[in-house]
Amino acid sequence: MKHTYSIKGMKCDHCRTKAEKALNTVEGVRAKVTLNPPEAIITMEQHVSTQILQEALSKAGEYTIEMAGDDAPAHHGDFQNHHHHGEHHDHHTHGSADGHMAHSGNLKTRFWISLAVTIPIILLSPMMGIRLPFSLSFEGSHWIVLALGSFLFFYGGKPFLTGAAGELKSKKPGMMTLISMGITVSYIYSVYAFIANYILQTAGHRMDFFWELATLIVIMLLGHWLEMKAIGNAGNALQKMAELLPGNAHLLQPDGSVRDVPLRQVQQKQQVMVKPGEKIPVDGKIISGETTVNESMVTGEAKGVAKTPGASVIGGSLNGQGTITVEVTGTGDSGYLAQVMKLVGQAQQEKSKSESISDKVAGALFYVAIAVGVVSFIVWYIATKDINNALERMVTVFIIACPHALGLAIPLVIARSTSLGATRGLLIRNRNALEKAKKISVVTMDKTGTITEGDFRVSAVKSLSDGWSDTEILKTMAAMEVHSNHPLAIGILNKAKKDTIDIPKAENVTLISGTGLSGIVNGLQAKIVTAAYLDKNTLAYDKDLFNELAEKGNSISYLLVKNEVAGLIAQGDQIKTEAKQTVEALKKDKITPVMLTGDNKASAMAVARQVGIRDVHASLLPEDKEKVISEYQQAGKAVMMVGDGVNDAPALARADIGVAIGAGTDVAIDSADVVLVKSNPYDIIHFLSLARNTTKKMIQNLWWGAGYNIVAIPLAAGVLAPVGIILSPAAGAILMSVSTIIVAINALTLRIK
Repeated sequence: MKHTYSIKGMKCDHCRTKAEKALNTVEGVRAKVTLNPPEAIITMEQHVSTQILQEALSKAGEYTIEMAGDDAPAHHGDFQNHHHHGEHHDHHTHGSADGHMAHSGNLKTRFWISLAVTIPIILLSPMMGIRLPFSLSFEGSHWIVLALGSFLFFYGGKPFLTGAAGELKSKKPGMMTLISMGITVSYIYSVYAFIANYILQTAGHRMDFFWELATLIVIMLLGHWLEMKAIGNAGNALQKMAELLPGNAHLLQPDGSVRDVPLRQVQQKQQVMVKPGEKIPVDGKIISGETTVNESMVTGEAKGVAKTPGASVIGGSLNGQGTITVEVTGTGDSGYLAQVMKLVGQAQQEKSKSESISDKVAGALFYVAIAVGVVSFIVWYIATKDINNALERMVTVFIIACPHALGLAIPLVIARSTSLGATRGLLIRNRNALEKAKKISVVTMDKTGTITEGDFRVSAVKSLSDGWSDTEILKTMAAMEVHSNHPLAIGILNKAKKDTIDIPKAENVTLISGTGLSGIVNGLQAKIVTAAYLDKNTLAYDKDLFNELAEKGNSISYLLVKNEVAGLIAQGDQIKTEAKQTVEALKKDKITPVMLTGDNKASAMAVARQVGIRDVHASLLPEDKEKVISEYQQAGKAVMMVGDGVNDAPALARADIGVAIGAGTDVAIDSADVVLVKSNPYDIIHFLSLARNTTKKMIQNLWWGAGYNIVAIPLAAGVLAPVGIILSPAAGAILMSVSTIIVAINALTLRIK
């Protein structure tokens, strides 16, 4: 059994790793934890209580876990539960960013209180003994500084101290441990200096670090608060998607009346009315009425899409000026939005190669910081004989070396990229596809549905046997095509409907993989096959007629009766208006476009010439497409395959990146790494652009996160002291916080184009 839980208290990817590791220590539990949204998807061999999970999680740090449901915030991965458990949509807490926003709210409160306490400390305890132009010190003021400093250490420093305890428990010390070491060293030494100066009154005056402690904690709290807001905003696009569905629906009653009911009560097969300007509450099919629908927030299609009876609509899209009646096909977890959120959540669980590298580097930085900090203390103490200066250098190194920016470098970009893509109809199921995209040198495309509309229209019906009329050929083939949803089948059925032909019943209809159908019609064994099948089985047919029809771009299906050719149907298909533009854009990027099709060579070449594709492989079975892709790969090419996700499943799985195009609301396509919701082939270019920009942002963030530490750690240690450049702990805290905020802002600037 699988359940989704929300987790509060995670601040960075290191926290996520700790939480995941802690949950996986529970017997019979397999957990995947994500930072954005802050949740755990847990598979259990048998039921495990939330209390047991909480106990395990508490050992890793100050985290809380609760199961998504009646009393929990709705969130992406469990979006569907929101409707099943009786919450009104308008009142949910928007889970994708909710954990982060709630946590940022706590940090905000803690920051303002800490700032209020810091001001008197700054006024009463000047930095390193440097007096301000005015002084508020008075008899006994040092006791106030001690009290305020102690409060600040335990209250303002609590998030860092508890985080460090969790890191040490999980034996993975990191950012929180470094910060805690810095503030703890500052506090303990300051208390020691206070006791020595004012209680024991020993010889010589010892400098305290209360000024540094106060400014350090306040700056770190401010940095974390701003960072948590940025993390929440990175997934904000999905939060907006979660808000698209209305709380109620106009449900049609059996007596024809309309009753407003909560959306959670609407079931499949029921009918709802959607008035002009309203959000469509469910996935469904229009039963009556005509309108235009704005699907921009769902699929990225900005223009109004005309909808007539029989057309599909997506829950969350905006109805235009018409009133429509919709039969419900999907709501709750079967709805498009829920599937999108589930896919994106799964993608965000997977670690990319770059992210794994950044995690290792961030982990190693802790030990580098400890070593440099200790060496700095020793060198400075030997050089200056001043323990205050030595301690200041060590504390500054601990603070400035925090690997927070590096830890967030990749997760923030991925969160932004996957959620941004989702709102444009680009669903990324495997995040490694984003990094592989830069290596793609060949894009193989199925013809029907990718390059052409897949809207076949019959251009010729011909009997090739004396015992058969053209009408009988159409009748017999239509009888078998009733059992298929292939675009060619739809073309034949539309022709039969147009000619008002009574279609006989076919029996024992079975699929001939990559070829057609076989069945029994009117007691006769019949097959619908391709010319390639006839050639392979050495069956005679009129090849001159075939070439004449194929050269016009027709796809040709033959009817075999008792293993003899009885007739044929030729169908033409329209080339998509964006197909040529897509091919030209691929060539401009030095990517070779290749057509892979099961259609005949002449028809394929006719289409290829019009869109500008030179490499064409025709008359292919599904396994042949996979073989062609393998040959390109063996030649050292990285291959992307674009197909419909069903007939092209082997090829999609074999390719370096498999892209299912024109999925519509059917987003659960197992073989594809990327799902393009719309049937626009130019979305291939949009994906490649998003992937390039994502990779660019990853590299920028990695260089900033790592480069910052490479430069900042030596500065903190005091290598430029001979020329008068020395960083204080407060300056180190500002630099560390700024570096993290820059990484977050850089991730937020990611765009598709």
